[in-house]
Amino acid sequence: MNRDAIGVFDSGLGGLTAVKALNQLLPNENIIFFGDTARVPYGTRSRQTILRYTKEDVAFLRRHPVKMIIAACGTVSSMLGTDSPVNDIPFTGVVYPAAKKASEVTKNGRVGVIGTPATIKSGSYETALHNMNSKIDVTAMPCPLLVHLVEYGYTDRNNQITRLAAEEYLTPIRNAGVDTLIMGCTHYPIIREIIADIMGDGVTLLSAGEEAAQYAKLCLEEQDLLTDSTEPGHNIYYVSDSVSSFRENAKNFLADAAHGQVFSSRI
Repeated sequence: MNRDAIGVFDSGLGGLTAVKALNQLLPNENIIFFGDTARVPYGTRSRQTILRYTKEDVAFLRRHPVKMIIAACGTVSSMLGTDSPVNDIPFTGVVYPAAKKASEVTKNGRVGVIGTPATIKSGSYETALHNMNSKIDVTAMPCPLLVHLVEYGYTDRNNQITRLAAEEYLTPIRNAGVDTLIMGCTHYPIIREIIADIMGDGVTLLSAGEEAAQYAKLCLEEQDLLTDSTEPGHNIYYVSDSVSSFRENAKNFLADAAHGQVFSSRI
């Protein structure tokens, strides 16, 4: 049994949706989270820049005792594809777990995907879904404004700015008749209610971060890496920009974020 932490990183705060799911699934595990809040968003950057940032994020987490790393960022996961930045501990992104779940739950074979421009341009979700079932029809849409709106706290169900942006992005996907929608950026579950209102009843919403957490649990079980501690685990948060801003904005992602230790770190 391994009491090292699970490492999680994201371009901003969206990865906290994965942390929240991990806390619920594996309450005795310790988690170290790094949010690169000084350089968010990654989704408008070049592939070369994203891969450099990823290397730096992983290197930062590896300064700490971690037994697995989760790239809780759709953009990073898409750029990496099936490659892994580590070879001695388990690693997962969010694309494969979310695509696998979507292929299992869709009933009409029509799946929607929303993500950052880099994620959608990469075609990562289409590739993963078609590898699982070549007959699945995929409708993908980049949503460049949504990360910014979520990071700045425009998350209320009745917020007209976020609702208008979401309607613009989601209408073509809704019109395509999908019955399953992958929220391919870990920021998007924070506005799940807005997305659900627009997509309507009968469309299953999948959180990439939550599916990655489920997959991580399976990996740790298979490799006998789950902790044997019976005490509640603790979270440590690192951000590359303002700690005070993190404490304020993290409330949207993780209700008890302020209860963990928060540090500012320059990578």
